[in-house]
Amino acid sequence: MLNRILDSITPYSDEYLKKAIQRTSELIMPPRAVGMLNDISEKLCAIQSTLKPEVDKRAVFVFAGDHGVVEEGVSAFPAVVTCEMIRAFVNDIATITVLARQNNAKVVVADVGSRCDFKEKIIGKNEFIIKKVKNGTENFTKQPAMSRQEAEKSIETGFEIALKYIESHNLNIVATGDMGIGNTTPSAAIASVILDKDPTLIAGKGTGIDEKRWQNKVNVIKRGIELNKPDKNDPIDVLSKVGGIEIGAIAGVILAAAYKKIPVVVDGFISTAAALIAYGLSKNTHYYMFAGHLSEENGHKLMLEYLNLKPILKLNMRLGEGTGATLAMHIIDAAAKVISEVATFSQAGVSKGE
Repeated sequence: MLNRILDSITPYSDEYLKKAIQRTSELIMPPRAVGMLNDISEKLCAIQSTLKPEVDKRAVFVFAGDHGVVEEGVSAFPAVVTCEMIRAFVNDIATITVLARQNNAKVVVADVGSRCDFKEKIIGKNEFIIKKVKNGTENFTKQPAMSRQEAEKSIETGFEIALKYIESHNLNIVATGDMGIGNTTPSAAIASVILDKDPTLIAGKGTGIDEKRWQNKVNVIKRGIELNKPDKNDPIDVLSKVGGIEIGAIAGVILAAAYKKIPVVVDGFISTAAALIAYGLSKNTHYYMFAGHLSEENGHKLMLEYLNLKPILKLNMRLGEGTGATLAMHIIDAAAKVISEVATFSQAGVSKGE
């Protein structure tokens, strides 16, 4: 299934990119006077093959999973918080749900790999899907986080959930979000391997750990990489050995957006680790990705540079959940309206500069 998906992902329309750049040059403003808004609007046109892009049908996918490496003391919060936050998401009282509601974006919460035992499905304001690949990953300082088959399944699960929702709700933009105590550790491990960087340059303080625990986190990542020896040229191998189930599922969302030719706003550190996996599987995913914001996590800037993505916002955020990506949708919406609704010099009867 995964190979079929990857074969179907193609670049955006170069023809419409050229048309959009031409239209931008004719808008009643000095050349490229709204800067990054011009860049975003032209990319939207290329993605949607139109000069009037629309990003009004929105959803953020929040995927949850647990991590065996939490046993190594890498997080300030206990693993049970994953389950408690899933309930908060579904009940519409978490940060991401407040921001999504303010932005007219639907929230889809999916438990793809937590250790939570929801004896009865939670019923709340937001859609909740339980589609577990497994009940949390293994401790990657002792063995691979999951099997190669489970890693592939995590990606396919995210793809299937996103594709179904994109098609049933006719979405024209999506955002990625995450929940999983300890998940900055596998994210940093993924980035360290793929970027070939020392974990000290990548790993941050996540939920707010102190210097001693941060050093332990770095050492944990180094031990996991040394033990498992993930192949940086094989994204499935990296994901399976030091990754996370929700990270794989987020990569699946990115693939689904590219497959359906709609923009996907990548959130912070965890989502960008997933973007590294998606990009490793298909370089064409880059055409459909926007970086929502620059996280406070150490290596996020390096990850975005590797992907050649410029963050839309820098608000000193480090929450995850899809919060930065959802906020960035406001800017993307503005960019769409600029190229769609601002008049050209000839339409407005305004004299053009020399």
